[in-house]
Amino acid sequence: MLLLRSLLFNLLFYANMIVLMIVGLPTMFMSRRSVFNLARVWARSSLWLLDRICNLKHEFRGLERRPVAPYIIAPKHQSTWETFALTLIFDDFSYILKRELTYIPVFGWYLWKADQIAINRSRGKTALAQAAARAQQIFADRRLLFIFPEGTRRPAGAPPKYKFGVAHLYETCGVPCVPVALNSGLFWARRSWIRRPGTIVVEVLEPIATGLEKQLFFELLQERLEVASDRLIAESVARDPSLREIVESNRHA
Repeated sequence: MLLLRSLLFNLLFYANMIVLMIVGLPTMFMSRRSVFNLARVWARSSLWLLDRICNLKHEFRGLERRPVAPYIIAPKHQSTWETFALTLIFDDFSYILKRELTYIPVFGWYLWKADQIAINRSRGKTALAQAAARAQQIFADRRLLFIFPEGTRRPAGAPPKYKFGVAHLYETCGVPCVPVALNSGLFWARRSWIRRPGTIVVEVLEPIATGLEKQLFFELLQERLEVASDRLIAESVARDPSLREIVESNRHA
């Protein structure tokens, strides 16, 4: 049953995305807000499909901790799930994403219209300088910036691999940083089409104020994200002990 439900969800998830991208083409001639509204329709419909088909629910915690823009949003990245679901709790943002995503037909047009930051990761420091320059423009417009501190998805419970780019942006741009913990990888794992039942929990943590030394900020961000994400994972394992095997396997990833 798990396999059948997962297969059905995946078929409908991508069909829904394609239909919305086609129906939403007129937003290419509208404001950036129109594209964000379309993205939220995609997020809400995707979460509804997950609930109805896979019995996979979600819970947002700590929303009252969100400060006034501008600020950096630094979530854990365990799954594709957070790339669309977090659009429901943060407004008018830009992602720092790999340039190759903008080459995807139609989907890439939406990224361009939504004013996302596409960088060439292979260019190292040059790409980071480009991202910082664009980030300063975004913050000047009192918008938000998403950056996944580990750069790519990591399995739930796996040893962290943080990259220093987030600390560079924090120091260069002089805005607060909001860590976001989650446990999505337990239910929607990277490189897997299985969608497990349960509850994905997202927790907005206390913002890290401006003015910290770069290395201190980097260490504090890691500590807060890892402690909170491990706690959310432990909560899920306590409710469903079968998840323990997944976590133990991921510890060696």
